[in-house]
Amino acid sequence: MTVLASTRRDWILRTGAFAAASTGLAAWAQKPITVGFIYVGPRDDYGYNQAHAEAAAQVRKFAGVKVVEEENVPETNAVQKAMQGMVAQDGASLLFPTSFGYFDPHILALAPKNSGVRYAHCGGLWSEGKHPKNVGSFFGYIDEAQYLNGVIAGHQSKSKKLGFVAAKPIPQVLRNINAFTLGARSVDPKITTSVIFTGDWSMPVKEAEATNALADQGVDVFTMHVDGPKVIVETAAKRGKFVCGYHASQAKLAPQAYLTGAEWNWITAYKQIIDAAHAGQPHPNFVRGGLKDGFVKSSPYGSMVGEAARRQAEDVRRKMMAGTFDIFAGELKDNTGKVVIPKGTVLKQTDVTLEAMNYLVDGVIGKV
Repeated sequence: MTVLASTRRDWILRTGAFAAASTGLAAWAQKPITVGFIYVGPRDDYGYNQAHAEAAAQVRKFAGVKVVEEENVPETNAVQKAMQGMVAQDGASLLFPTSFGYFDPHILALAPKNSGVRYAHCGGLWSEGKHPKNVGSFFGYIDEAQYLNGVIAGHQSKSKKLGFVAAKPIPQVLRNINAFTLGARSVDPKITTSVIFTGDWSMPVKEAEATNALADQGVDVFTMHVDGPKVIVETAAKRGKFVCGYHASQAKLAPQAYLTGAEWNWITAYKQIIDAAHAGQPHPNFVRGGLKDGFVKSSPYGSMVGEAARRQAEDVRRKMMAGTFDIFAGELKDNTGKVVIPKGTVLKQTDVTLEAMNYLVDGVIGKV
């Protein structure tokens, strides 16, 4: 699929083909379906795109499903051409455009023209009455795994200074930064997390510079929210620091530095959405889940993680799995001193206000 990417785009431009699938969603259950996956970066990035690609490889084993893929598609009109190609040339009836910036305006521009095509976007917030019915949003509560990362980091840190290299200050990223910090400060309230935003999902040079800058400031445990954590993991390891991974496991990149990680398990969401298509059921517009639902998981602990750290993390994990532990509960202040969650208020993971998070909690050094 990737090799044919330019051919597909040329074909669309040359013929002007834009075939709207007009048979309607109910007809899906009567025949095999073609499912398309679109990635903003390479499928082997040790991160976001790899996590999706690994799940897509499992989808290939589903009966009655054909998979097509395209990687390195930027968050521009290029993704519209990629989606059009999958529909018109490959006959795709279900698309998983996985990157955040694909949603608005690109998916929203095409969906009304393709009423028989289902769009399942990763991370966007679908709204009833605002967005088309053939568009949906899926995501996981990976902040649960990032909180557990924070617990482990809090035990491991000697300097009490943690580092977070992030792409953009969007709600999903801020939620991870805050959860990681709250997990660490549950070990020691004096711990701080310094954040550097690089400005985009894949900026290897800036990611290396940010890691080195934070290491120079005394940070001794790192985590991140960028598409490909490889550079951050390897740079931190070279500086003699520890890391908690993200998206997929980066353990083999730095086995002596990798403590644990917050990983996606996208096949759970994929299966739910694909099963609905095969059965001719309505398109799931809002799909979410956490640890207990199998949407996210943690990397195995590195040998350097001590028993006390493991015990605390596993105790929290059991409570999360049982639904008795809430990350965001008041009173909670942001890092300017403003109360963002009042005393006595608990925000459950399903509370959509968390998907509009626009603050950094107390203990985070950085600005939105």
